Amino acid sequence: MDRVIFHCDLNSFYASVELLSHPELRHLPVAVCGDPESRHGIILAKNEPAKRFGVKTAETIWQARKKCPDLVLLPAHHDKYREYSRRVNELYQEYTDLVEPFGIDESWLDVTGTLHLFGGDAVALADRLRERMRGELGLTISVGVSFNKVFAKLGSDYKKPDATTCITPENFKEIVWPLPVTDLLFVGRAAGRTLEKFGVRTIGELARFDREALYQLLGRPGAQLHDYANGLDRAPVAPAGEYTPPKSVGNGLTFPKNLQGREEIASGITMLSDQVAARLRRHGMKCGGVALTVRDPDFRDVSRQKQLDRPTNLSRELAREAMDLADQLWNMSLPVRALTVTAIYLVAEDEAVAQQDLFAGAEEEKRQRLEQLDRTMDAIRDKYGKGAIGRASTPKGMDRERHAPPPGGAYHPK
Repeated sequence: MDRVIFHCDLNSFYASVELLSHPELRHLPVAVCGDPESRHGIILAKNEPAKRFGVKTAETIWQARKKCPDLVLLPAHHDKYREYSRRVNELYQEYTDLVEPFGIDESWLDVTGTLHLFGGDAVALADRLRERMRGELGLTISVGVSFNKVFAKLGSDYKKPDATTCITPENFKEIVWPLPVTDLLFVGRAAGRTLEKFGVRTIGELARFDREALYQLLGRPGAQLHDYANGLDRAPVAPAGEYTPPKSVGNGLTFPKNLQGREEIASGITMLSDQVAARLRRHGMKCGGVALTVRDPDFRDVSRQKQLDRPTNLSRELAREAMDLADQLWNMSLPVRALTVTAIYLVAEDEAVAQQDLFAGAEEEKRQRLEQLDRTMDAIRDKYGKGAIGRASTPKGMDRERHAPPPGGAYHPK
């Protein structure tokens, strides 16, 4: 293999950390959860015995207890999880300086240049990592070993807990291609449903699908997914601390009480769009599309996205386009529990400037004034705090309490 990439995934991370303080509970079904008395009483993590009862992350506590009446519930301690994540990544850095965290409990390691220092056997090194993790930190990891990042992650997911799976150029068609297409990194539920309409249910079917047709169906990401399925991912492992431009920028909010009616929904969207636009400006980027996810009181999500006529990082333009999506996908007479607004198809501001010649005249001058106004608001917030100034339409009493992104992880353009 020209590259040797590990993907290390901590097994049942939150639950495993909590059980370090409660070893007497290891054989029992255990879940880490939010406050059972609040609207955030959901399962955050579960151990292997709880998984065998069908307990799932993000379901409500009452749903989990219907499946497992004897489920032991433990409160979350996020400071502990951050500390253990730091210690885990320090251990990885003993083997390579190319360590890229992917969330709090997963990391990629590029050991191509250092493998010879540890015997030259990638699988043996992965097994040694698993042994050290158990012995020194009391945690277990599943490790995928492969020649690119996408297949390495598939390897860590392939067999759990505490296992090593090696996916090579010789065996990937046998191991990877029979898997469901939604197992592939960045294939979310929406893309999965679109692909299924065209008979694509497995990664192998995606790999054999016409690449140009995928581009027509899903745009540039469709061609990228085709490359992933065929083992052509060449993305480097980017060490922590090295800046990598974001693929998308999104903010989500679970509201203290359900939103009722178009006016309240519009207010929530405006507030989130303002936050997303500010983050885009902070990154020096504009978005070529926007996505909206609406969650109802029963935790059901509905999502839709659209491309924009021109890239933007203006709060009011994002809000207008997101509200247009809301009108398309939501019955305004129904209550809304949570909203997520995501900017997608990001480009650097200097790249977006080249397109402005197409929109010369008074309209473009107006947009430039609005951009300056938004940047002035950014400066006021930076100096006096985020609550110092806001949109007039921001609803009172909406606490800035974020919720996790919709199922499927962080949003990626599909």
